[in-house]
Amino acid sequence: MSLSLADAVLMAADPSPSPTPSDTQSPRVPSLQDAQESATNAAGWVEQNWSTWLAIGLRVLLIVVIAAVLRVFVRRAITKLIDRMNRTVQSVDGSALGGLLVNVERRRQRSQAIGSVLRSVASFLIIGTAALMILGTFQINLAPLLASAGVAGVAIGFGARNLVTDFLSGVFMILEDQYGVGDTIDAGVASGEVIEVGLRVTKLRGDGGEIWYVRNGEVKRIGNLSQGWATANVDVTVHAGEDLDKVKATLDEVAGKMSAEEPWNELLWGPIEVLGLDSVLLDSMVVRVTAKTMPGKSLTVERELRWRVKRAFDAANIRIVGGATASVEEQPVDPTAGMAAPSVYANSSSPQSAAASPLTPPTPTSTTK
Repeated sequence: MSLSLADAVLMAADPSPSPTPSDTQSPRVPSLQDAQESATNAAGWVEQNWSTWLAIGLRVLLIVVIAAVLRVFVRRAITKLIDRMNRTVQSVDGSALGGLLVNVERRRQRSQAIGSVLRSVASFLIIGTAALMILGTFQINLAPLLASAGVAGVAIGFGARNLVTDFLSGVFMILEDQYGVGDTIDAGVASGEVIEVGLRVTKLRGDGGEIWYVRNGEVKRIGNLSQGWATANVDVTVHAGEDLDKVKATLDEVAGKMSAEEPWNELLWGPIEVLGLDSVLLDSMVVRVTAKTMPGKSLTVERELRWRVKRAFDAANIRIVGGATASVEEQPVDPTAGMAAPSVYANSSSPQSAAASPLTPPTPTSTTK
């Protein structure tokens, strides 16, 4: 069979024989020599890098162990510090009076809130620092991560600035012990008794039983009516003609008896004092009585003191007037003063009655033609 010129040129250009059908169908089986060569290469690569891997693994393990130990130590230290605060807070001012100023539930919630915040902050700082150190151990570039975190933090700060403000205000409020559970406060936007203190919201119960949820960031001022002590002030208005010595003696007697009786001797944290004349008017005098009381009990003491003063003054025949100015004493009223005098017109025979009576027309006379 003769070959053409084109076939001859192709055979000359490609001297390798064309694959047979058997060669294309059967895969090439690696020989033992190829397996040994691959194993040798892998072993050599492992031998070259095992020291680096071991160093990285030991470094990561060391970072994790140190972070775990430091976290446990810091959390225990914070817990012990909070427990010590709870034990020593009962001796405020070095007297038993200071122990009454702090409510048990208030101390518990305040210590729990402070401990929770401190433990969370410590755990976040320790774990975050350990994570960054581990990433640095693996030769990971932290610059893009830190830049992204910074941008995300700025965005979150702008978007949740009210939440951040509430949280920070709650933290400082708890740390400074501005108020706690059981206190009666005036927060400006609402007033009432504190029933729950949170890092973001404070819950108050108003005088009518309603519950107010006040965000800590909205509170600009706090008037705490339950810290320290309260003052009970009673103004007694008596007639200007009363004997001041008798009035003072009667008030001193009422104060002495009330201070010695229970439960007023516990609510009164100081003697009941008669301060003297608060104002003098033409027909009345105002005598002020004051006492230092337990926080939140001033109104109770004032009501009881008014009750006792009124009964004592009635027994001593001391006149109490109802306002700043006493009413002028009126003379006995004549029961006939409201009756009008008899009128002369009531008598039909009197000249005045006759003059006021209508004239009778004359009787017409008839004329005849």
